[in-house]
Order: sequence, then C-alpha cells, then structure tokens
Amino acid sequence: MNSQFDEIVKRAGTNSVKWDGREAIFGSETALPMWVADMDFDHPNTIKQALHDLIDSSILGYAMPSTQLVHAIADWQKERHHMDVTEDNLLFSPGVVGALAVCVQALTDPKDGVMIHDPVYTPFASVVESNNRTLYRSPLFIRDGQYKMDFDHIEHLLSTQPIKLFLLSNPHNPGGRVWSKAELIKLVNLCIKYQVKLVSDEIHSDLVYSSVSMFSPVTLSEGYKDWVITLHSATKTFNIAGTKLAFYIVYNEEIKNKLQFVQSQTEQSHVSTFGMVATEAAFTRSSEWHLGLMQYLEKNRAVVTDFFEQELPTIFYMIPESTYLFWFDASALNLKSDELKDAFIKLGDIALNDGQAYGHTSGQFMRLNFACPTAVLLEGLSRIKKVFDSRTK
Repeated sequence: MNSQFDEIVKRAGTNSVKWDGREAIFGSETALPMWVADMDFDHPNTIKQALHDLIDSSILGYAMPSTQLVHAIADWQKERHHMDVTEDNLLFSPGVVGALAVCVQALTDPKDGVMIHDPVYTPFASVVESNNRTLYRSPLFIRDGQYKMDFDHIEHLLSTQPIKLFLLSNPHNPGGRVWSKAELIKLVNLCIKYQVKLVSDEIHSDLVYSSVSMFSPVTLSEGYKDWVITLHSATKTFNIAGTKLAFYIVYNEEIKNKLQFVQSQTEQSHVSTFGMVATEAAFTRSSEWHLGLMQYLEKNRAVVTDFFEQELPTIFYMIPESTYLFWFDASALNLKSDELKDAFIKLGDIALNDGQAYGHTSGQFMRLNFACPTAVLLEGLSRIKKVFDSRTK
C-alpha cells in the first residue's frame, strides 16, 4: 500500500529555496536537490486547515501568542521530552538561528569566547563571528561509526580560554548523533565548573529513531536549569519552516531578562501569526502524521544504508540516530574539499551539502537529505553511485 509520503509533490516553480535555488547555488537547473534540510512531503492536513481557518475568519493584523499555543507547547514538551514548561519559561522567536544570535549577544560580550563542536550546523559559527565574539571549535572524533565528544579537549579550552557560552546541536546536525545522558551530564557539569552557559538547539529532537532515546539537558538535573537555555521549534518536524516560529525555554530569571533585553533591542520577539497557528495545530492535532513520518523516514534510512552496503561498500557513513540527514565520506573521490560539491553536480547532477561548510574536520564529507519519496531517494542514490563509479574505476 502506498503511503501519503510516497506522493511526489511538485515544488519547482514555487519559489522553493531547495528547488528554485538550484541554478544560483549549484549552477544547474536540473540537479536533483537533496541538500537543504526541508522535506519534500506535504504538511499535515490539520495544519493546512488551521491556516485556512485563520485566513477565513480573521484580520491578519498584529497577534499575540495565545494561551492555547502555550498549552500546546507545554503539553508537547511534557509528553515527548519530560520537560515542565509554563508561560513564564517561554520566549518566542522567528527562528532558531535568530535565537542563537540573541543568546550570543545577550550572554556574552564582544571578544568573549563561544565554543561549538566541529563539525556542526554552519550558522553556529557564523552567529559567533558576525557578532564579534571569539570562536572556539572542539573537534568531534569518530568511534564505532559515530561522533563522540572530546571532553579532554573541551575542558582544556574551558579552563584556559575566556569562554562564556557553549552552543550545542542536540541532536547533532550533520552527523545525526543523539547525545547520551552520560555525555550530556558530563558536558553540562564541565560548563558549570567553568561558569559557562549552554544553549541546547533541539530543533531535531522530535526526529529521533526508535532505537535510541533523546535527552534534554534541563531534564537531567534541577540545578542545570540555571545554566541551560533550550531552543526548539515545530518547523523541522512538520515541514513548516516558512511559517517562522521558534521558542526558547528558559528557567533562570536573570538569563530570561537578558534575552528579552536583546530581543527588544533587535525586534526579535515579534513572531508570525501563521507560525503561531501552525505550531499549535502541529503540536495538538498532528501526532498521527508525525508517527507516519517517522515510520517512513526509518524506512528511507534503511534504503540509504542498504544501498551503501551493497553498492558502495567501501564508503564510510554514519547511521543517523536522528534527523533525515545522511553523512558520508567522499574522500575516495580524491578531490579537494572545495571541489566536491561541483563534482557531484557535474558527474551526477545531484545537489548535496558539502562537508567543509560544517567545520575544519569534515571537508571530505557530504550531507544527503533523504526526506523525500522513496522513488526519488533511489534516483538520488543511483546518481551518487555514478559519481563514485566515474572517479574510482
């Protein structure tokens, strides 16, 4: 039986960054786009209906977050992440990246140090450097096929450098790693020891596969609530990035006041009416769609790993524990890091994210987005194989 996720939705010609940005970003109008992290699946009908109802019944003027939205977020976080959230703990933002920037501005001063992992989602570095803070990278290392934190290196930097903030991707993008409870406890304890606040970006926390459990640091110890700021959004999970809404979960009043002050300076507290309505509908009426999505993504994940095992058995990859992103090593192509993206375009006409954008240690990796109908995924995998075959035979 075909799944609703098997439907091929035409996105070209809709001003989609993923599809209509191909020529400008990759130099090809025909490349199969499997790069930027949005899904090629239709949204839940519950969200569509909620937005239709908004348009039909309301003037699209200024709006405030509703009590219903706050309850929807609180109930979702309680049920899914064992987190107690009240209205007093919430701040809203147009997006998680903007919220990261506000955290950097509010919790550090110019030239202060901010630590990130390497590799990690590209804006983690850019929001630090563009705000005139000093960036410190702690390289992840690979063991048993997955990224691990180098706690000795982290403590060395925290103990010797003027670091005030740690930006954590939890779960990790691009590697798909879900950090264990023990790893998170060790990291937060190090941050507390050296008086460093930690921001946990949990936008992928509702895209975790059944074999692992995801933990939010603030749920692991009551004392962590004075040190950790959690960022979250429904946009990745329900494919509604264009509705523009994210939120901070903050328990410490002093930290919250600092964030609100910077939000007022930068006008970052105003959020879209569409985002509020879509998020409420996502969290209250779209659980069945989410369940189907995770089942489909788990199937697609198996399609990707089976393909690599059978067709590209010498290529190293990481099995994602979360996200719909597949991180693989392209060093067998014997190309420089800055040549890889163009090679996949020229030899396979497939658009992927190149690893060098994520840090200094991942220049030979590529990132594949497998949140698409399986038929499209199989075509993309055949194009990847074509690239390897053309360079390694």
